[in-house]
Amino acid sequence: MTRSWWGWGNVEDAVRGAELQALLARVRLLAPGDLTDHEPPDIAALDLPRPRVTAPASLAALCSADPADRAAHAHGKAFRDVVRNLRGELRHVPDLVARPRDESEVTDLLDWCTRDGIAVVPFGGGSSVVGGVEPRCDDHPGVVTVDLGRMDQVLEIDHTSHAARIQAGVFGPHLENQLKPHGLTLRHFPQSFEFSTLGGWLATRAGGHYATLYTHIDDLVESMRVVTPSGVSASRRLPGSGAGPSPDRLFLGSEGTLGIITEAWMRLRERPRRRAGASVLFDDYAAAVAATRAVAQSGLNPANCRLLDAAESLLNAGVDVRGGMLVLAFESADHPVRHSLERALELCRDHGGSPSAVPSETRAEGGDRAPAGRGLAGDPGGETAGVSAADAWRSSFLRMPYQRDALARHSVIAETFETACTWDRFETLHRAVTEAAHSAIREVTGTGVVTCRFTHVYPDGPAPYFGVYAPGRWGSTVAQWDHIKAAVSEAIEAHGGTITHHHAVGRDHRPWYDRQRPAPFAAALAAAKSALDPAGVLNPGVLLPAP
Repeated sequence: MTRSWWGWGNVEDAVRGAELQALLARVRLLAPGDLTDHEPPDIAALDLPRPRVTAPASLAALCSADPADRAAHAHGKAFRDVVRNLRGELRHVPDLVARPRDESEVTDLLDWCTRDGIAVVPFGGGSSVVGGVEPRCDDHPGVVTVDLGRMDQVLEIDHTSHAARIQAGVFGPHLENQLKPHGLTLRHFPQSFEFSTLGGWLATRAGGHYATLYTHIDDLVESMRVVTPSGVSASRRLPGSGAGPSPDRLFLGSEGTLGIITEAWMRLRERPRRRAGASVLFDDYAAAVAATRAVAQSGLNPANCRLLDAAESLLNAGVDVRGGMLVLAFESADHPVRHSLERALELCRDHGGSPSAVPSETRAEGGDRAPAGRGLAGDPGGETAGVSAADAWRSSFLRMPYQRDALARHSVIAETFETACTWDRFETLHRAVTEAAHSAIREVTGTGVVTCRFTHVYPDGPAPYFGVYAPGRWGSTVAQWDHIKAAVSEAIEAHGGTITHHHAVGRDHRPWYDRQRPAPFAAALAAAKSALDPAGVLNPGVLLPAP
């Protein structure tokens, strides 16, 4: 497989042929506009600036100045990143891409960059959608992007405690392949699973595919090792501790601003063997929300509890429903789960829901089922060859980034944003955000569609995830999207939501994050930054103003 330098995933998996034609046919109905295709430029035509720095002889073998490397590490994978790549607009490019092989080489790289004032951008898998890996570091004499892809091994497994010591550069599939022979799994499957790393998950407090209970990578951390310019921080392996503020919590979500995560002990579990699932249709959205809240507060802890509104159900599951569709699933490595599903469906019926099927339970020998990247995306019918609506949506979910890239090439604005709020605020927030999105869309494109789904639910609130689809003007789609994003971000902040539930802060969310966090905490974070990174070289401009 060949990784795309300009867009999501593998070149071979791009949307094309019948899938592309079906996608564009749906777009013409929802967001008519100029759908001329725009090919990505050749890297040779980008005319990248010459590297401003040269690695010391001792580190030269780790560093690449290859144009393809530099271009591929210049942006993340947000809509605005993809469009700028398509237009050849790479304003900020790393001077070198460094690939250390062990922790000592990470330390040597940090020592060199600290000494010479060179900015250091930890890369992970590069799937950031908030400008977290873009080297906007004009005040520094150079930028080195640090890619830990060579540090990708499960180093040790503690079968007794169900934990493993894992290097931070490992991508999701390679991690699970190493754990599978032991009958274990980390059970963390973000949508970016195939193209993101453990270190990236930790640095951004990533949310996984599972909708309740252990939803964030935070919940799975036992201890961490982090290399900082001031030394190595290594926390102790413990199931829990009340010994002061947690050292791991300082680095979780630090987005490469305080240090480079090199490895972590992670909590594992046995691979699930029993599964049961169903989808529930509602005629009224408010009733669907109430049913979802009832399930979230029931203590049943379903693995999947995703509520799709009517637009999301139609676009990505092929289901025409007035109120919405709730996708439910339960799993276990130990006990039957059918009764849990039956109780959840009973709660849904209490709120007017209609389950799609009689509950049944399946068993998987070895528990082998992790999200993969193939499916029925582009099939507007959704349910074909006996595939359920829930499976159709799951397949579409995994193809969404590829579809987004295809739409970007055709001047369609196709992007998402997410938040979280308490249940008592959801109705007001949802209305305000949706209205802000529609108003901004009318201003810059004239027409468009806004969708909403819950990616995660908690006893005290949901994590709504919105989608925007609108016709754009080639050459202006980034500015058009930025206008929409600013409008919805203001609405989120004004109505008590978080600027991000699991996409991180990066550089793009900084204005709203600065308002969201308490002032004393901002001062404490700045002090920690000063103590750990006194030269201010680690990911300048992320979380905090660049020094």
